[in-house]
Amino acid sequence: MGKKILVIYYTQSGQLEDILNKFTAPLEEAGNLVEKVRVHVAKDYPFPWTGNAFFAVMPDCVLSVPTELKPFQLKENKYDLVILGYQAWFLSPSIPVNSILNDPSVKAVLKDTAVITITGARNMWISAMERIKKILKRSEAKLVGSIALFDKHHNLVSFITIFYWMFKGEKGRWLNLFPKPGVSDADIENTKIYGATVQKYLQSQNWEGLQDELKAQKAIEVKYNLMFIESKASKIFAIWANIIAKKKKKTAWLVAFKYYLLIALFIAAPIILTVDFIFFKPFLSGRIKKQKEQYSGIN
Repeated sequence: MGKKILVIYYTQSGQLEDILNKFTAPLEEAGNLVEKVRVHVAKDYPFPWTGNAFFAVMPDCVLSVPTELKPFQLKENKYDLVILGYQAWFLSPSIPVNSILNDPSVKAVLKDTAVITITGARNMWISAMERIKKILKRSEAKLVGSIALFDKHHNLVSFITIFYWMFKGEKGRWLNLFPKPGVSDADIENTKIYGATVQKYLQSQNWEGLQDELKAQKAIEVKYNLMFIESKASKIFAIWANIIAKKKKKTAWLVAFKYYLLIALFIAAPIILTVDFIFFKPFLSGRIKKQKEQYSGIN
């Protein structure tokens, strides 16, 4: 007998929807009832973005301030599995995803229900996922799987291409020189394999071992350099967000944050990574391994 599955998500560009459609294809083919709910915010964000609009959402995003959602309905009161599609904005769960997780109807179906999270990110998703883990725990949900797809090009290259996509609205090759932004078509197509893996565990409702198998299939990988940068940046973003949120006139502060971000990424981060590589990383292999296990796991 087929299981009842809820797929709930927000997307602007449609990339996350493509990922979820590929991921759930084996689940649908197996005869499960897959209900897909694409949630919209009451006052949508621009796409393509403008620079001012993009940076203006930073404080609320980092500080987990929800926004109003357009009304949506869930067909069932209980599901065998909830699949949550999310994205990270400013190293935090996006405002729409945070708002979805705080919706009373969603919280009701999450309670005592198996949950799998899946993201399509530029490359830094760890901090957002760690915060989502805490939200799911408060909702008494049972996180059984976590999948992270990301742009595998160099950090600086993906930074440039993602901004081209965000501000032009085109997922193409800028100047016909840079690679396409976002998760590659091959990686999106490959999510069908992960969906087939989930189907094996769904039938028995025994989820033990699922995350280990997903990790073996490279459905989630933690890259040390990105993990290191994100661990530092997420704390600094919180400081900026708290300062800016208290200001009546935020424009100048948001501009300052924008230039801080550029300097930190293109100048400070390479220097800090070099120092870490020489003086610290060689002596912290045990700690690094433990962190990777935590961030790629479900606890």
